[in-house]
Amino acid sequence: MTVQITAGRFHAADGVEDWRCLYHLVSAYFRTGSLSAGIAFVDEIGRIVGRDEQEYLNVDLRHAGVTVSLSRRDVSLARRISAAALELGITADPTAVQLINITLDALVSADVLPFWRALLGYRQIGDDYLADPARRGPGFGLQCMAAPRSQRNRMHIDIAVPHDQAEDRIAAALAAGGRVISAAHAPMWWVLADAEGNEACIATWVGRE
Repeated sequence: MTVQITAGRFHAADGVEDWRCLYHLVSAYFRTGSLSAGIAFVDEIGRIVGRDEQEYLNVDLRHAGVTVSLSRRDVSLARRISAAALELGITADPTAVQLINITLDALVSADVLPFWRALLGYRQIGDDYLADPARRGPGFGLQCMAAPRSQRNRMHIDIAVPHDQAEDRIAAALAAGGRVISAAHAPMWWVLADAEGNEACIATWVGRE
């Protein structure tokens, strides 16, 4: 089994400036400007990616750009994909990647996880996480709480952003009427809330290794 390198080691490598670590993924967004240019880029990715590498590669093609995600922090593959983009005159926008998880607070995870697994049609990873087998929907996680809460929402959104974009994203949320509930775990994550107290977390890879 291949050992996953740390996010810090990935970002310290040369030639991966287009890419950002988001939880377990490494993602890059390439602005193609048209569907035809995107198709040509994806076709080139298909040419340079090996059979084994395809297992942890995910490509999302849209009319304006292509998002490429790797579930393994593979420096060599990231470099090759960036080189292919450069050869085609396609530029990357590291500010345009993010990963969203939905997190539910639960007293006993084992009692509620089967319900959500069946409802979402997701596969289970570990004791507290569900993932879309088609790699389209957001992740769904459970977070243990010590006692029932009557005044605080038990479900919130986790938004993993590039480590160098977190402060800008938080500033934008504050300017839009939000507030910081806690920065106790920053820069791993910040807890924010909207005007009515609904919570969300901005998260980065920093401090997770």
